[in-house]
Amino acid sequence: MENVMKKVGKASSFLTKYIGIIIICFSVIAFFWRDGFAWTTNYTSIFLGVAMFGMGLTIKMDDFKRVFSRPKEIVIGFVAQYTIMPVVAWGLCQLMHLPTDLALGVILVGCCPGGTASNVITYIAGGDVALSVGMTITSTLAAPLMTPLLVYLLAGAWVEVSFLAMVISVVKVVLIPVLLGILINWIFGKQIQKISEVLPLISVVSIVMIISGIVSVNTEKILSCGLLVLGVVALHNLCGMGIGLGAAKLLHIEYDKATAIAIEVGMQNSGLAISLATANFVANPLATLPGAIFSVWHNISGSLFAGIRRGGTGTKEACLEVTE
Repeated sequence: MENVMKKVGKASSFLTKYIGIIIICFSVIAFFWRDGFAWTTNYTSIFLGVAMFGMGLTIKMDDFKRVFSRPKEIVIGFVAQYTIMPVVAWGLCQLMHLPTDLALGVILVGCCPGGTASNVITYIAGGDVALSVGMTITSTLAAPLMTPLLVYLLAGAWVEVSFLAMVISVVKVVLIPVLLGILINWIFGKQIQKISEVLPLISVVSIVMIISGIVSVNTEKILSCGLLVLGVVALHNLCGMGIGLGAAKLLHIEYDKATAIAIEVGMQNSGLAISLATANFVANPLATLPGAIFSVWHNISGSLFAGIRRGGTGTKEACLEVTE
């Protein structure tokens, strides 16, 4: 049994590390084999809830101690998360005169908390993983208030937004699953520890199913406006990482912590954006598209950014050794 768990754990680590490539592969398959994935759109909220539950299972009480032990970086990351990405999203929508559905989808992505994939990318980049986890926890737990409020304020010019309905949606698909996962980990910590390496697989499978489903039912729309959405999404993501990194440097944050903040700000929980669009904006079907494309893109750009930052870490360490 232990050998089986080890093998599954290794597979889980591999899939988590290369989630961007896996999402691209499944998205291509879903694009050409619609019937194989279209059914998943009926369970978008469930898949996201499962992903959030998997995240909750990985959170320990010690993680909260870590959050409170470094309030400066957490606050900087939190403020950057809920100002840079929403404002940049709104600005791009205005600048590019996006149609209502697409504008709504871009703003939904911008107003979401940091994604769990940011923790993996931060690890690959040689950044401060503990800080990344702390920022993800903080922004996720604040999402039931912050995300609906920001969408209400920024998207109200395009569509009628029900603040209360969005709060309920975020509580159901994010807060409750995460808190339930934390509670189970707290009660059955030793047992959960034995399967800890397998847990990221839950989130990987769930996110891949969400994105594949959205791609499969939007093939014609992707062909007609996919390049436009990709352009906006790429600009949004790159601005988030760039401005996040700039803000961290301006505030004299250390290299590894600045890396974590930049990645956290630029990588959103786009699965939540898709779920909110599906549940709350049925009259705007294209609003799910920016979230789906963002999910693919931010893993690619995040991996490239991680390679650059990891290379920078090595150069910095080498210079320090020479100086010493």
